[in-house]
Amino acid sequence: MKPLILRNVKLNPMVAEFVAQYYDVISVEELTDANAASIEVLLTNGTGKAPKELLDRLPNLKLIDDFGVGFDGIDVAECKRRNITVCTTPGVLTEDVADLALAHILALSRQICRAHHEVVSGAWSSGHKKLGLGHKVSGKRVGIVGLGRIGKAVAQRCHGFNMQLGFYDRFLSEDQARADLQKLIGVAPQITAYQSLVELAHNSDYLVVCAAATPENHGLINEEVLTALGPTGALINIARGVLVDEAALVKILQEGKLGGAGLDVFAQEPHVPEALLTMPNVVLTPHIASATVETRELMAQIVIGNLKAFREGTPYLTALAL
Repeated sequence: MKPLILRNVKLNPMVAEFVAQYYDVISVEELTDANAASIEVLLTNGTGKAPKELLDRLPNLKLIDDFGVGFDGIDVAECKRRNITVCTTPGVLTEDVADLALAHILALSRQICRAHHEVVSGAWSSGHKKLGLGHKVSGKRVGIVGLGRIGKAVAQRCHGFNMQLGFYDRFLSEDQARADLQKLIGVAPQITAYQSLVELAHNSDYLVVCAAATPENHGLINEEVLTALGPTGALINIARGVLVDEAALVKILQEGKLGGAGLDVFAQEPHVPEALLTMPNVVLTPHIASATVETRELMAQIVIGNLKAFREGTPYLTALAL
């Protein structure tokens, strides 16, 4: 009989194939008092939850192997207290997430989704085209909230569009940001650090959220920030939904105080605030930032590598420093 492994999400096919060689997999719904003590590994992803209540049911848990970079659903404080290792898949999805941020900027500014609808609906060919003029992206101001791996990749791409760069990051100076970007771009770009999110939003045409979803960052993009972005500005969120006050976002959009929004993530996925579904100045995608064949394969390789390390007692590839 194979040892048990617990999953609280649907497994990637590559990961599932590897796991099946060595383990019997059960879901959280199949977890019982009788089998809980034998579980040493939990497989999850960025949307999976591992709160203290679940950890308390797993007295011998040793590893949480996370298929993603987000771990806001995991009680890391409890993991640290109990010496549970948490592994993620950093680095490999950076390019895809940054690409999607630019895709949202372009889709909003050039009204790509609305234009597609006019073509396929026949409005264009019948002479009933209602689409107005879009907006130029090149040369516009972009404000990046959180200049980590993904934030820097977004800045690199925006630099290619000759955009003016600004950022807000409590842990990074302007000089260090410029030096880091020089390594990516080959030249030291002009970039401005802002001391508050409101100030950054006031000086941005596009505000791109790339921050980590730590507890202190929940609701970071609030009504004051959105109002500062203004009636011609746009919010782009490819990080986590809880970083944005969704009620405030809906309100500001309905009042015409914000130009638009491009959202890949939401606070209560897969639920999306109903009011957003019919807004012509909003582009919505179903949390697909890392959803490419190439990146998902790389993520799977890391998850499998960490499982191999667990089985063999060798160092993990990507353990978090808790």
